[in-house]
Amino acid sequence: MEDRSPEGGVPFPIVCETPAHSGGLPALEAQVRRDLESIEATPRAWVPERRDSSGAVISDVVIIGAGLSGLSVAFGLKRQGVERVRLIDRAIEGQEGPWVTTARMRTLRSPKTLSGPDLGVASMTYRAWHEATYGRQDWQVLDKIERADWMAYLTWFRAILGLDVENETNLLAIEPEGDALRLYVEHHGQARTIACRKVVLATGLEGAGVLNVPASVSGTLPRDRWTHSGEVMDTARLDGRSIGIIGAAASSFDWAVSALEAGAKSVTVLARSETLPRTELLDWSNFPGFLNHFADLDDRSRYRFTRRMFAFKTPPTNEMFTRAMSFAACRLVTGADIRSIAMAEETVRIETAKGDFHFDHLLLGTGYRVDLSRRPELAGVVGSIATWADRFVPPEGEEDPDLLAYPYLGPAFEFQEKVPGSLPMLANIHVFNSAAVPSLGPVCNGITGLKSGVPKLVSGICRGLFASDIEHFYKALDGYDKVHFQPDSAGH
Repeated sequence: MEDRSPEGGVPFPIVCETPAHSGGLPALEAQVRRDLESIEATPRAWVPERRDSSGAVISDVVIIGAGLSGLSVAFGLKRQGVERVRLIDRAIEGQEGPWVTTARMRTLRSPKTLSGPDLGVASMTYRAWHEATYGRQDWQVLDKIERADWMAYLTWFRAILGLDVENETNLLAIEPEGDALRLYVEHHGQARTIACRKVVLATGLEGAGVLNVPASVSGTLPRDRWTHSGEVMDTARLDGRSIGIIGAAASSFDWAVSALEAGAKSVTVLARSETLPRTELLDWSNFPGFLNHFADLDDRSRYRFTRRMFAFKTPPTNEMFTRAMSFAACRLVTGADIRSIAMAEETVRIETAKGDFHFDHLLLGTGYRVDLSRRPELAGVVGSIATWADRFVPPEGEEDPDLLAYPYLGPAFEFQEKVPGSLPMLANIHVFNSAAVPSLGPVCNGITGLKSGVPKLVSGICRGLFASDIEHFYKALDGYDKVHFQPDSAGH
């Protein structure tokens, strides 16, 4: 029997079907434990213990963000025997990441077959969880994964691995402390610190900068007249109101459906372009050559690829577009380049190339902007961080100030110094969010690239931990005298 991908991929034999988990989640969890034992997924701890000036044990790694990426990195470190790992997240338990807060689509956009945080362990895939929860037949007829189910899967994933998360904990600042780091955090309004050797910023889309809010909106409108797609909102506020949506990519149509289902009187989507985006970039990029080896390219090639990737816009899903446009109260206006935005008595007036519009409230589908200077936790070190502008001069005509402002990261996703030797501790801050794309590729900002990004990051972290204690390991080897061969007195 042979299977071939619809894109014409290399066929491979199907030896047997995925076994049904007739025992539900308890049976699956028993299988997970067997699988992890079978592949030596939790080797012995090997990183030497260190203590800070007060005598407290220092964490080997602190991961900021316990969403999809943070949990995946924690699992990857666990599989490499890194024991003292802490996970913190500013969200309340069960709301890490966007899945049940700011994500408004019904399903994920990714194909259901993509592997995620499982890192190659079949029993830990979403598919295994789904079949154990709903049955194999339900998986067979499933089109896309419901986002609420995805959140439930991540909660299960966290529990089965025993990953403890310190929720409602916000990172305020990072400072050097000898050859370690001191993190200043706030938990339930109480300030405290955490000492660690390395920190991973798995902070999602906003964690690399800020919400991208046009100055024409933030500088002219009252704050209660607009909401960005990255913000949590009670859509009941939109009932009976006239709504304008700026942008026409995926989040804009998610907004439209949310507003219409909440009872909005009308929704108008204003698209600058004459046509909607049609191509999902991550579908093209999902092959090992690109994901695994983008980081190995020279600067010119990485810059060129990144500029082209950034030119793609994320299209709405067919489902969300169709649902939005099925409402008689929904209108799409293309070619509506905005000329001005201002209050006109009690309404928001927008002048566009396609005419003027009046709204009660604006919803923004304008994405995120990478700008490390806007990250409060990096305020004390951002001036020392090397950017692409510090390391690369683009060919004439290919200058891109926004791209050149991205950090120029090392192979382990680590910050590098603008001036060598000025702040060595930067090498212990690893960036696993959108800011890493020009340096490492699209391997840290969604499900698609995790299978490539997490092993690369984990390997880099372990390499750094090992190299920094090389004398410890040499002394351990030099003094190693465990007896493995001891024949009996008869020589047998």
